[in-house]
Amino acid sequence: MALLTVRAAAEQLGVAYSTVKRWMRDGRVRTTRTEGGHHRVSPAEIERLLAKQEPARPNHSAHDPDDESLAGLSARNRLRGFVDEVRIDGLLAQVRLNVGGQSLTAVITADAVRALKLRRGDDALAIVKSTEVMIARAGRRKTAKTATPPSRVRRRRRR
Repeated sequence: MALLTVRAAAEQLGVAYSTVKRWMRDGRVRTTRTEGGHHRVSPAEIERLLAKQEPARPNHSAHDPDDESLAGLSARNRLRGFVDEVRIDGLLAQVRLNVGGQSLTAVITADAVRALKLRRGDDALAIVKSTEVMIARAGRRKTAKTATPPSRVRRRRRR
């Protein structure tokens, strides 16, 4: 299986070179790096991307295969991504998913990782079940540094 250059991958996908580069930065395209630091795309990755580009089914009542296999599960917050990293240490494992360019980390049992046969690069589904959701507003950056008040100087009392 020969790896493709980014330009050849863009040609096969029918998109511009700059689009593939942007997808790489966003984490939507998985690449391999050569010893010289150049990105290469596997034919399997091209097939995955082409499958995503197929027009969506117009019938909204059609079932998602994941919905059928998870029908008995009450969690509805499902995030699709791919496995960035798997670390197993003793009884626990840390699995980092790339979901739309964002990183999501889950700590699960090492047995679960082995049963799911999770490997780096695999497609995965994160299912979030929580009774609480916290939302924060990003802090605003200050454009200029504020001056800190001068420290108080201790003065000796004169006698």
